Amino acid sequence: MDFTQRIFAYLKFQQLLTDVHGEQFEEFFHRLMIARHPDYVPVRTHGNLGDMGADGLLLHDRTLHACYAPETHSFTALRSKFRADLSKALDKRNGHFDRFAFIHNDARGGVHPEMSLLLSETQEQISPLQLVVRGKHWLWQEFMQLGQVLAEDLLGCAIPIEDRTYGLGLADLEPLLRQLRQRRETAEPLAELPVVNQHKIEYNRLGSDVREILVRALRHSYLVDEYYDRITQVDEHDLVARGFRIYFDQLRTTEEDPEVLWLELENYVVGNARVTPRTTWAAEVVLAHFFERCDIFDVPPTGWEPTVAAEEA
Repeated sequence: MDFTQRIFAYLKFQQLLTDVHGEQFEEFFHRLMIARHPDYVPVRTHGNLGDMGADGLLLHDRTLHACYAPETHSFTALRSKFRADLSKALDKRNGHFDRFAFIHNDARGGVHPEMSLLLSETQEQISPLQLVVRGKHWLWQEFMQLGQVLAEDLLGCAIPIEDRTYGLGLADLEPLLRQLRQRRETAEPLAELPVVNQHKIEYNRLGSDVREILVRALRHSYLVDEYYDRITQVDEHDLVARGFRIYFDQLRTTEEDPEVLWLELENYVVGNARVTPRTTWAAEVVLAHFFERCDIFDVPPTGWEPTVAAEEA
C-alpha cells in the first residue's frame, strides 16, 4: 500500500476496532491470524470442555491466544477475565504451550497501571512460560503485513488508489458543512481564539499517521473559508465552530487518546453511514480547518517547545 492507501486503511481499521466486540472481535482476530499465519488454529467451544482456556493456537511457536473485547473496558473485569483464561489454560493445557497471549480491543493502547503490575507478578509465577499482552498497535502491525486483497477483505471495503483521493473541490465539502450547520449549537458569543502555534500537533501528541493526514489536509483548508464567505448569515461559521468545541470537550471527558479523539471527530463530520474515500478526505480537510482555528485540540502554552525525543518521534 502507498501512503494514501495506508492512511485510509488505518482510519478504517481504527473504526473497526471501535465497532466490534465479543464474538465479532474474536472472529476478526481469527481471520487476521489465518491470513497472516498458516499454522494458526482457531479453537471453538465444545460442550463441557469449553475452549480449554484458548481462542486460538499458533502451532509452530506454541502460543495460546485468549481474546477479550468488551464494549467498555474496566480494570476489574479485565483482571478477572485474564486470570480466568490463564488459569484454565494452565489447568487444561499445561505442557502444550510456551507462550500465553492475551488479546484485547482497547483502542486507547497500553494497559491500566495496575494491570502492568499484575502482568509482572504473573510472569514471575508462570516462568519459564512467557506472557504477552497484545492490543491495537500489535494488531495494526499484523494487519499491515497483509497484501491489499486480504486487507480489503478484512476491512470489508476497497482501499482506494491515490487518484481517487486527491483533486478535492469545494463541492465535496459543501454537503458536510451543511450537515454541520444543521447540528450547530444555540448561538452564544465565542471567546477570542488564541493564535495557532507551530507546535500544536506535537503538543497534542498526535501520532505520525494522523499528523500526516493533518499536514496534508491543511493545504486545502482554505476551501472551508471559501464556503463560509458565501454564506449570508455572518455568524454561521462561529456557530458551527462552537458546536465543534462543545462536542470535543464532551469527548474528552471519557477519552484521552488523541488518535481516538480524531476518529470520533471525523465521525461527527460524516455521520454513521459508510462513506466514500473522497468523503473521508473531505472530512479530514474540515477537521484540519477547525484544528487550525484552534476550535479543537489544545494550544500549547506560551513558550512551549517539543523535546528532542518528541521531535524525533
